[in-house]
Amino acid sequence: MLTPKQNLLETLKKDGKPECLCNSFTMFRGIPGDPVFKLVRGNRIRGTTSHDQWGTLILFPEDAPAAVPYVTPENQVIQDISEWQKYVKVPDLEGKCQEGWEDAIAAEKAIDHEKYLTMTVMGTGIFEQLHMLMTFEDTLMNFLLEPEAMHELIDVICEYRLTYMKLIVEHLHPDCICSHDDWGSKNSMFMSPEVWREFFKEPFRKLYDYLHANGVIVMHHGDSYMEPIVEDMAEIGVDIWQGVLPTNNIKAISEKVGDRMLLMGGIDSVIDRADATEEEIRKETRRACTEYGDLKGFMPCMTYGGPGTIYPEVETIIIDEINRYNMEKYGVAIC
Repeated sequence: MLTPKQNLLETLKKDGKPECLCNSFTMFRGIPGDPVFKLVRGNRIRGTTSHDQWGTLILFPEDAPAAVPYVTPENQVIQDISEWQKYVKVPDLEGKCQEGWEDAIAAEKAIDHEKYLTMTVMGTGIFEQLHMLMTFEDTLMNFLLEPEAMHELIDVICEYRLTYMKLIVEHLHPDCICSHDDWGSKNSMFMSPEVWREFFKEPFRKLYDYLHANGVIVMHHGDSYMEPIVEDMAEIGVDIWQGVLPTNNIKAISEKVGDRMLLMGGIDSVIDRADATEEEIRKETRRACTEYGDLKGFMPCMTYGGPGTIYPEVETIIIDEINRYNMEKYGVAIC
């Protein structure tokens, strides 16, 4: 029987022979404690209000599931995009993150590499960084009104992300990096495909070319409607699109790119509630497995950008239901 790692690697191959559906994030093991993550997201502590390394106000109420940026016209970092250099202070990752890798290196070495793939998660992608430096409305308007300044700023953020990736790769050599950037809402993209291609396609190609050159699997998280650009995503090197919402036409996308880019998701996060019944959770999980399980390059998963659910018991039931489906259909459950 294949290990979880081997089953995913077979699923990634164009003519691979996986034994069953890959099950959520069970084939990955995260590497905790790297100093870059601590620097750029270490301020996100429940019950606190703080500013991140870029100067963005971050709120994390006691009763919230996660921290959120709070950006207004008054407190946004960039008050005038035409003078963005005046306002933006790029965090010095190389200067501040050369030390403190011992714990993360030890954690990486302790993972069973025969059974699992190692992973790090990089939140706040290029588009997300833009709308953390200025309001969402200003971000979208500036693509149209100040394209030259936006290209300049995107190039700077891209270099920052590349530095982040290099530090992770050089110190931890992960099998996979889960790179976040949401480009749409539940039902539409935040911008036209043409605008996305003009501003984001080549910067992300540069980042993902670097990862591929260093043998890293590219997982792009985007729990968004991104159907219009799936061909582009496959072209720039996304190996796994994680977070595929069922509002995307998953069957049509599979026909286009299923042999080049895995589609990881399909389970609607509406089931992640305190009052969700086990029957409801199993029904939605089974729906995704049944509806998409025979498609090229599909792997069922909750659409969040990493392992876990807000209510931990939900993930346990999801994983168990995928195992049940695999046993019924393939006679094996790799988890």
